[in-house]
Amino acid sequence: MAHQITLIPGDGIGPEVAAATVQAVEATGVQVEWEVVPAGAAAFAETGQVLPDSVLESLARTRVGLKGPVTTPVGAGHPSVNVALRKKLDLYVNFRPVRMLAGLPTRYQGVHIDLILFRENTEDLYSGLEHEVVPGVVESLKVITRVASLRIARATFEYARRHGRRKVTAVHKANIMKMSDGLFLRCCREVAAEFPEIEYRELIVDNACMQLVMHPENFDLLVMPNLYGDIVSDLTAGLVGGLGIVPGANLGERHAVFEAVHGSAPDIVGKGLANPTALMQSAVLMLEHLGECEASRRLQQAIEGVFAEGACLTVDVGGSASTGQFTEAVIRRVKSA
Repeated sequence: MAHQITLIPGDGIGPEVAAATVQAVEATGVQVEWEVVPAGAAAFAETGQVLPDSVLESLARTRVGLKGPVTTPVGAGHPSVNVALRKKLDLYVNFRPVRMLAGLPTRYQGVHIDLILFRENTEDLYSGLEHEVVPGVVESLKVITRVASLRIARATFEYARRHGRRKVTAVHKANIMKMSDGLFLRCCREVAAEFPEIEYRELIVDNACMQLVMHPENFDLLVMPNLYGDIVSDLTAGLVGGLGIVPGANLGERHAVFEAVHGSAPDIVGKGLANPTALMQSAVLMLEHLGECEASRRLQQAIEGVFAEGACLTVDVGGSASTGQFTEAVIRRVKSA
């Protein structure tokens, strides 16, 4: 039977990278019925909602989504679609694997980088609880709960055990936020005690950033609250080539949404310059989640093969190929695998 998947093309270059990714997924031979629903700026212009009911209704049926980038205004305007979607569906795990692609030059040639970030996805400062105390003074509330901290820690350690990963680093600022981040650390320690075969350590977030830049090869799995996760995940993407490369997944008990974590890049819309690698690699995660492990493996190997060859890369990673040419190169490798 065909898999039913909700497709949210997104804004800007979103429809372009989404179309490319759909072609790559279908090239694997996996049968998919796509339910295409709009969200973001385009949906807001039409419906007055950045996250229309149609999106949630579709995901209630399919339980799996593939989402292109959406625009989030800075400092004003409509709220974040990403944050709203995570809260509505309780997608409490933000899962970001960061791996080097052979053939893609980075600042870390000769260094093996293969790490995964587990970011708590539902609370912290992203709860959006803000108010103006008096004119000129705004207060934002940071919310950390035992329930959310325990379940993100458990998701991290369970993944480590299932996949033979050996080290978990909890990232925090408990030297300053002794109650909130202190609670997060206590929960991580509690869960770590149940997994004695996995090395556990803790790093203050600023030190963690420095260590990641100096010695990224020393890291395996990292777990952290929402805000630090947002920042550190972008930092680690920069270690391997940028946000146009790395995949992302939002996971809950009942639903999963796989997404490109880069922006909507309105300046290059329609120019054939968009790099679909991030969303394609997110689709690799999606196929694995659906149990289509062979198709997932073939798509990942095809992407890696195109990069290793280096002859058909998009402009942002040093090539001259268009979105379509890169996609065709990936599809050829998928079909010949």
